[in-house]
Amino acid sequence: MAEEQQSQIKERDIGTEMRESFLDYAMSIIVSRALPDVRDGLKPVHRRILYAMSELGMTPDKPYKKSARIVGEVIGKYHPHGDSAVYETMVRMAQDFSLRYMLVDGHGNFGSIDGDMAAAMRYTEARLSKIATELLRDLNKETVDFAPNYDGEEKEPIVLPARFPNLLVNGLSGIAVGMATNIPPHNLTEVINGVQALIHNPELTPLELMDYIQGPDFPTSGLILGRSGIRQAYATGRGSVTMRARAEIEENGGKARIIVHELPYQVIKARLVEKIAELVREKKIEGITDLRDESDRNGMRIVIELRRDVNPSVVLNNLYKQTPMQSNFGVNMIALVNNEPRILNLRDMLYYYLQHQVEVIRRRTEYDLRKAEARAHILQGLIIALDHIDEVIALIRASHSDEVARNGLMERFELSYEQAQAILDMRLRRLTGLEREKLEEEFNELMKKIAEYKEILASEQLVLQIIHEELEEIKQKFGDERRTEITIGEDSILDEDLIPREDVIITITHSGYIKRLPATTYRSQKRGGRGVMGMDTKEDDFVEHLFLTDSHHYLMIFTNKGKVYRIKAYEIPDLSRTARGTPIINLIQIEQGETINAVIPVESFDSNQYLFFATRQGIVKKTPLDDYVNIRKGGLIAINLREDDDLIGVRLTDGEQEVIMGTNTGMSIRFSEKDVRSMGRSATGVKGITLDEGNYVIDMDIVDENNDVLIVTAKGYGKRTPTTEYRSQSRGGKGIKTINVTEKNGAVVGLKIVQDEDDLMVITASGTIIRTSIAGISQMGRYAQGVKVINIRDEDTVSTVTRCSKNEEETFPEDIDGELSVEGAAPEVDGSTE
Repeated sequence: MAEEQQSQIKERDIGTEMRESFLDYAMSIIVSRALPDVRDGLKPVHRRILYAMSELGMTPDKPYKKSARIVGEVIGKYHPHGDSAVYETMVRMAQDFSLRYMLVDGHGNFGSIDGDMAAAMRYTEARLSKIATELLRDLNKETVDFAPNYDGEEKEPIVLPARFPNLLVNGLSGIAVGMATNIPPHNLTEVINGVQALIHNPELTPLELMDYIQGPDFPTSGLILGRSGIRQAYATGRGSVTMRARAEIEENGGKARIIVHELPYQVIKARLVEKIAELVREKKIEGITDLRDESDRNGMRIVIELRRDVNPSVVLNNLYKQTPMQSNFGVNMIALVNNEPRILNLRDMLYYYLQHQVEVIRRRTEYDLRKAEARAHILQGLIIALDHIDEVIALIRASHSDEVARNGLMERFELSYEQAQAILDMRLRRLTGLEREKLEEEFNELMKKIAEYKEILASEQLVLQIIHEELEEIKQKFGDERRTEITIGEDSILDEDLIPREDVIITITHSGYIKRLPATTYRSQKRGGRGVMGMDTKEDDFVEHLFLTDSHHYLMIFTNKGKVYRIKAYEIPDLSRTARGTPIINLIQIEQGETINAVIPVESFDSNQYLFFATRQGIVKKTPLDDYVNIRKGGLIAINLREDDDLIGVRLTDGEQEVIMGTNTGMSIRFSEKDVRSMGRSATGVKGITLDEGNYVIDMDIVDENNDVLIVTAKGYGKRTPTTEYRSQSRGGKGIKTINVTEKNGAVVGLKIVQDEDDLMVITASGTIIRTSIAGISQMGRYAQGVKVINIRDEDTVSTVTRCSKNEEETFPEDIDGELSVEGAAPEVDGSTE
């Protein structure tokens, strides 16, 4: 006995044993528990739950059954692990906020987005969802292999037929040993479109497939910022997607409040509310007076009440930064391919799924062919029996046993064992002539199907066509609209050539709302027209900046505090004509208390160009443009302002120009840019004009000797005066009169250098815009008070003027009544965008 025990002891290096045992354990975890199969997108526990429910007959057309019964079936036959692990998995499959398309139809308390746990399994009930039956469809037609269960007494499928691409559609996460997978859910319609596109063109690349699959589509909706992370994930299998809650700013009795309607995927609402409350208590976010969760069965609604004196856009931006209202989804697309873990790009996932479907269709067709041939064989025997019915009956009556009768039939009519047995099992009622016709009709139909099955098996193209058609059927039955919106985010455009170059108009309101519109939105009209509503503003807001630029140019945004920010024109949302716009705080990190006072479109940062600055107190400065090439997200100091001064104008120059500045009282000064030496970014500057008490500079421009000086006043009056009437002076003087300011025409609000070929855009504090030809504005002397450029309604005033070049290829029809016509204009509605 001792010798036998000693023979079973083997000497082995402990390091080798530990390494090999750990690798065996790791592979068992990877293959048997943690990672999904690329073909059906399921881990073993998910697959076993669905298969057990199918075997129990828990289909969508049957009553619900207790969850405890399902869990018992799964752990008793297929999954020998803890019941809580199985139940928690089944619960997640029944949550509409966890899976994009639920695979389990739950009845009872299956948890909530607030993080509430599901009720115990003895209280809840479940059955298969309708779409889950598509994963199990054709399972009984030998489409997949089965393997023994853990004790060898049962059989279970090693993969499901999966008639739709579940791995991408519902996504999955799992932690194995040394690796983890995190695949986001997608829209069923888009994924099926991608598979169908790959069927038609197998050479499609992952990025080309993005024409069909835009990106993840989370069950909790929300926003995705930018496509760069999506592109990286689809091309390499790994990437990071930035998710953001959908929130809007509402006015409520003079105060603003933030309403949150949708959350990023996997964010627990109750914990988010607790986090916001904690930040308010610690005074890390200020301005919030009340926080309520008003969510109900009709949808989510988190209400954040704000103080009257805070900027709601600033508070919202801080919420995005400091709470899970903005979070990242780390994409790591690892799945099992032939039982080996692999990192897969988008095309790989669709390709392996498609290969699986080809195998499923082939095996199903082979199964149907075998069944059809077997049935046709039987029918042949039955037809022979009916043709010789009297002889068959006599032979059977003369036989002493079934075996003798069967052998006699086989020998007399050259039948097979199966055919002879079918004749013996045939009932007397099938001996009628009508029954023979039915048999012949069934036989002929079977022969057609047999020919069709053989044709399918001989043609891969037919197999792919069947897959395409069946996917289309599923798409029509279960497909829906995308829930998650993909918006432009930082660094989201990798190839600017994908964005068309076009002239665009940028408008920015006093309260910081910005939007982009095609330049062709507005058409020219005669001087004196009433204009058209170009933006829907709040009562205490008005459009302050309006200019024309190229969609690919940088916008250098200068604020009254002397800081500069930078953004590409195409990154500004393209909104409707009457929309208020997007809060600029969402695009650049402008600080509280800053207002935008100048915007310069720049194609590139050339060292031979300069930025010329002017302030409200008459200070000017000139700085090389390339000093501003590296502008941080948080902005950059552009000019060091004196106390109680604001930046009012910036112009791009070559260092050789002459400058003209105008004041609110109608004074102006013209001097050479050379009088101002080049200074660094943080310099304060020198005096440009001497001001009387109460006067201030309203505008500044670059002089062109062949053009005119245009003056526009607050009450809609304007005039042109040749620049030759403005003599050049030394920098720092008091200047000369440029317009006679009276109560009739109002204070000066704009001074521009213009030419006849230009158009003028005039915008009022109420948001009314008119585009008119400069040539239609009268040319007058410096002392004239001007003519009407825009009819101003009572209590309205002109706030901003800008010039824009005419498009030579486009005409601007003039309406009979003088109103500005807008292409494709819809009836006036509240189209504001918070």
